[in-house]
Parts: sequence; structure tokens; C-alpha cells
Amino acid sequence: MTKRTKEKAPATERNTEKHHRVRRRLTIRGVLSFFIVLTFIRAAFMHRYENMFVCVLSLVLFCVPVMIERSLDIDIPPLMEAVIYCFIFAAEILGEINSFYTIIPGWDTMLHTINGFLVAAVGFSLVDLFNRSERFSFKLSPLFLAIVAFCFSMTVGVLWEFFEFGADQVLGTDMQKDFIVHNINSVSLNPDGLNTVVHETIQSLIVNGEDWMEFPGGYLDIGLIDTMKDLQVNFIGAVAFSIIGYFYVKTRGKGKIAASLIPIVLDPQQEQDKQKKEGENVPDGEPNADAARPTKQNTKKE
Repeated sequence: MTKRTKEKAPATERNTEKHHRVRRRLTIRGVLSFFIVLTFIRAAFMHRYENMFVCVLSLVLFCVPVMIERSLDIDIPPLMEAVIYCFIFAAEILGEINSFYTIIPGWDTMLHTINGFLVAAVGFSLVDLFNRSERFSFKLSPLFLAIVAFCFSMTVGVLWEFFEFGADQVLGTDMQKDFIVHNINSVSLNPDGLNTVVHETIQSLIVNGEDWMEFPGGYLDIGLIDTMKDLQVNFIGAVAFSIIGYFYVKTRGKGKIAASLIPIVLDPQQEQDKQKKEGENVPDGEPNADAARPTKQNTKKE
């Protein structure tokens, strides 16, 4: 094998891999978008305009990863992008429109855990991009990057719970799902007014003349349990990725899991040089237009 043939192989492999990555992205996004369009049409026939708005919002959110890539000159790994698309579909279409939040136990818990993981990945990626950029003079340690990713994820989780609480109070929604409470542990029930917890089991509950022990089965919590549970699973997801990100930076890119979730900074000049080099190494019979065009340098060499 000649030297020219050896140089052609890596360029061909890179082009093939890039083609496969783009094809996988378009396939996942296209399939999910197709189901969203079908859901939109069904909602239109049933005159459910709120569901139609959720479908449009989901399609708009599908465009966000592409916009981020172009605006920040980064490359989002295919696995990360696929998880984002599936998360949007599971949360908006399956969760909200198809009522998976109430039909399937643990659906909300699963999504909040994944959300904590993903948001930690986003926070870690943003700081890591700055950390590797030559435009910034400061460099952060792997531990500090992990802490920032964790704090970023928890902050977003808290802000989301604020949003759910505000929507429930102002718009009368039930984003903070209620839980059935069978026992009350409170110092307020202490007849002596002491700071001693009294444990009371709810045996009867009459609301508006109806016995709520038959349905719904007990006292309804007003969302506190749901909020704390969501923050706890968000904490688990944030810690999980922070640990993965720490070892990724510690070994500088050797972790396969983190590498498939952390965006890569694209150097425009480096990309142009790579494309030019690949153009010069294309197989015979498929000449690159720029390489085939005669220049002064080529004429001089001849």
C-alpha cells in the first residue's frame, strides 16, 4: 500500500462516520417528529388546543440542539442529542398529552432523574468549553468542574419546582402532583404545646360531606412530597454525572460514557484545514473542485 493510499483511508473513514452520525440524528428526530405530527392532527380533530400547543412546543424544542451547535460552534455527540430528543418526547407527548405521569407509576421520577443527569452534563459542558478555550486565562480543576456541574443541575431543578408551584397557584394547574397521606407526624398536634412529635394515623376523613378514606384513600398532600422527591432524584442524577465528568477531565477524554455526552469544541480553522486535506486525499476519479483547480503553486511544482 502506497503512502497516498494510506492517507486516503482515514479521510474516507471520517467521512463515512460523519455520514452515519448525521443519518442517525435525522432518523431519531424524524421518527419522533412524525409521531408528534400525528398527535397534533389527533388533537386538532378533538379540538384540544392545549395539546396542539404542546406539540408545536415539542417541535420547537427539537430545533434547540441544532441552534446551539451552530451558535456556539460545538458538536453535540449523537447519544447526547438522542437522549435530549427522547426526553422531550417522553415529557411532553407521552407525559402530558398521553397522561403517562398519572398512568405509569414512577414516570415523573424517571424523567426528573434523567433531567438531573442531563442538566449536569450541560452545565459541565459549558464550563469545560470555557476551560479549554484559549480566550480565557483561568483553568479549573476537575473537582471544581464537577462541583459546578452539580450546582448548575440542582439550581435548574429548584427553578423548575418554583415554576411548577407558581403555575399551580396562579393558573390552577396540578404540576406538583398530590400524594395520598395516611399518617401525620406533627408537633402541632401536641396538646401540651411541647416540641414533641405526635404520630396520628388517619382513620376517617370527611371532606364536603364525602368520606375520602374510600376515595381517594386519605389526606391529599398539596405537592410538598412531590417537590422534595423530584429534587432528591435530581440530586441523584446530578451526582452521577458529576462523578463521570470528574474522571473524564481527570483522564482527559478517556471515559467513553462522558465522551458520548459532552460536546466537542469545533475550531473553524482546524475544520477548514481538515476538509482541505481530505479534499486533497480523495480517491482518483472523484477530484475535489478546489484541489483540481490549477494554482500558481501547482504550476511551479510541475
